[in-house]
Amino acid sequence: MVSLNALEAHLWEAANILRGPVDAADFKTYIFPMLFFKRISDVFDEELRVALEESDGDQQFALFPENHRFQVPAGSHWEEVRSVVTNIGQALQKSLRAIEQANPETLFGIFGDANWTNKERLSDTTLRNLLEHFSALDLSNANVNSDVLGQAYEYLIKKFADLTNKKAGEFYTPRSVVRLMVDILDPKEGETIYDPACGTGGMLLGAVQHVREADRDIKLLYGKIYGQEKNLTTSAIARINLFLHGIEDFKVRRGDTLRGPAFFDGDQLAQFHCVIANPPFSLEQWGAEQWASDPFGRNKTGVPSESSADFAWVQHMLTSMLPGVGRMAVVVPHGVLFRMGVEGRIRQRILETDTLEAVIGLAPNLFYGAGLAACILIFRAHKAPDRLGKVLLIDAGQQFKKLRAQNVLLPEHGEQILAWYHAYTDVEGIARVVTQAEIAANDYNLNITRYVERIVTAETLTVEAAMSNLRESLKAAYAAEDRLKTLLTEAGLR
Repeated sequence: MVSLNALEAHLWEAANILRGPVDAADFKTYIFPMLFFKRISDVFDEELRVALEESDGDQQFALFPENHRFQVPAGSHWEEVRSVVTNIGQALQKSLRAIEQANPETLFGIFGDANWTNKERLSDTTLRNLLEHFSALDLSNANVNSDVLGQAYEYLIKKFADLTNKKAGEFYTPRSVVRLMVDILDPKEGETIYDPACGTGGMLLGAVQHVREADRDIKLLYGKIYGQEKNLTTSAIARINLFLHGIEDFKVRRGDTLRGPAFFDGDQLAQFHCVIANPPFSLEQWGAEQWASDPFGRNKTGVPSESSADFAWVQHMLTSMLPGVGRMAVVVPHGVLFRMGVEGRIRQRILETDTLEAVIGLAPNLFYGAGLAACILIFRAHKAPDRLGKVLLIDAGQQFKKLRAQNVLLPEHGEQILAWYHAYTDVEGIARVVTQAEIAANDYNLNITRYVERIVTAETLTVEAAMSNLRESLKAAYAAEDRLKTLLTEAGLR
């Protein structure tokens, strides 16, 4: 069995093969399909061997579709592409499309739209090196189980997010934030889970992991996991992600959720137990004109302006909650809490439904490409009796660890925030349970600083420490002055 560390290192080295001709932001477009292609081929061979053993070498029986999770048509296997000498990209592209067509219910479009035949970007030499690199690893189930492969895949998603930073916010939510949101919603086996802006599938997988860690049967989630993602490459990555984690039955659709939602119950929007998302912040040109006559009733509390879709996402998710038992967690920019005008009116109407349970303000610079602080809104279709007419506001802005590139929410930070949420009580300088009447008196402004005053502690220094700091500062100043004199002398100015 290959170890997780060895697999991670090998996958990262595959990305390094593309450096130069391929921009770092496009690594995922090529590496993930190659990984999945290799996995499918190796597992197909493994299944073939088992079927041959069971049938005393009956080749025809071994190729029956019933013996394989996915079909790999003749001429489309990894080893067959590997044997090609020239025009490798053309052979690769043909094979990937053939596999998609042979598995229309599960794999249609899963390899994305990468242009494998562009020799200026992907020469035969580059593709040969990539194929040989992946060929060094056996990715069969016997050698790499789905848990290890899934973890390595998530590692690679995170590494690509680190590389692209600003662009990464489009497809990646820090997993510590995902963990916090999922723990608050507490999905159970047999419940439905929906992410209308699923990116690479991190929140859907977070829900599955939550169920697994509670020693519940994740197979009872099969057929109950739903996601929609507008970007073709990202939606394909999400599907691969779920497959590689061993999730066999799910529905991830490509499409624009606000303009064309994918899931229905009759002529109504489908509704789910857990609705969770980190949609794009303040999306412009999102379809407000169409929303004004939305046939699904998502505009009951108003139509947001074309310049920001934040409340359109919130409204879509509220409409997607199951009555009585549904709950929802969504990441939004802080402006959603206090912006006035049409957003203020929508916020008021949503608050008057008494479904908003909590607002959690997070630290700045936790999300890729978004230096400003964000917050999490928690809704429940039916709040506990002792929480009716109330909203818990938590200032968790100091819960983070500062790293060179960005801040991170460590597990202990998430656990602390979760504890404050469950306690649902006042914590000086951190949290307040605010009544609807008080919020109304503040013009339905939910800016956390209006209700929670952070405790500011002045750092005290001993006289000795203060004198030491002064001496160090003077030393630095004298050194700078001496350096300036030297430079002036060298320039003939003194």
